[in-house]
Amino acid sequence: MPAFTAPDGTELAYHLVGEGEPVLVLPGGPMRASAYLGDLGGLASRRQLVMLDLRGTGGSGIPADPATYRVDRQVADVEAFRDHLDLDRVDVLAHSAGGDLAILHAARHPRRVRTLTLITARARALGVDFTEEHRREAAALRRAEPWFEAAHDAYEAVWAGSATDADWDAIAPFFYGRWDTAAQAHAAADAEQSNYGAADVYASPDAFAPAATREAVAALDARVLVLAGELDSGPLPRVAATVAGLFPKAELAVQPGAGHFPWLDDPVRFSGTVETFLRG
Repeated sequence: MPAFTAPDGTELAYHLVGEGEPVLVLPGGPMRASAYLGDLGGLASRRQLVMLDLRGTGGSGIPADPATYRVDRQVADVEAFRDHLDLDRVDVLAHSAGGDLAILHAARHPRRVRTLTLITARARALGVDFTEEHRREAAALRRAEPWFEAAHDAYEAVWAGSATDADWDAIAPFFYGRWDTAAQAHAAADAEQSNYGAADVYASPDAFAPAATREAVAALDARVLVLAGELDSGPLPRVAATVAGLFPKAELAVQPGAGHFPWLDDPVRFSGTVETFLRG
């Protein structure tokens, strides 16, 4: 697979999926290999997805200094990636925890970002995050699901800080609009695709300076799409609207019936929404 060298000497791998105008894709997890994104619901039939494996995940190398897993320190990787691709300005798409990385990159390198697409993305970089109350609010929407009772009991253990590995597995249905075979397989792949040690470092408190980042993105010229899932708790649609309001050229899209991975819940709607935005 293709690769390039990060500023600190770490070899970083990426994957080319599809053809067309490139979209630089940053995965979430945090620190989950980009394979979980698949072809983003067929978006690869419209655009070439240039999908980065963050340091220590997928085909990328393990850095000599584990402190470089911190999200703000990975901004240099994203900028080196753009430079390696020889693109003056890029369309950036980020999912989940990758939203923090994309936002920090846009704040630090605003002239390099043409569009920013934030898919069910976190925005701790802007001082916005989900809470236990948000999780409970979204969970209550799923009461009619056959798996709800067992999954909610497991969620209670998570909120109480007493969760076992089995409890963490049991809450997975809350993150999908449909808990079908495809969703179950997607959830089952998480452990082998994720670097949990790196994830513990990724969002270290010192990684974020929300006031400064808000000031930077308030002047961002790039168009921004904030896409939320109707059933997702991170972020809730109304929280996603708050995030969109922090950018001068942002629009909000809420995908009906979608959870945290909206390209799985309705691939056609998802890819169409994103492509329409990218076309401008």
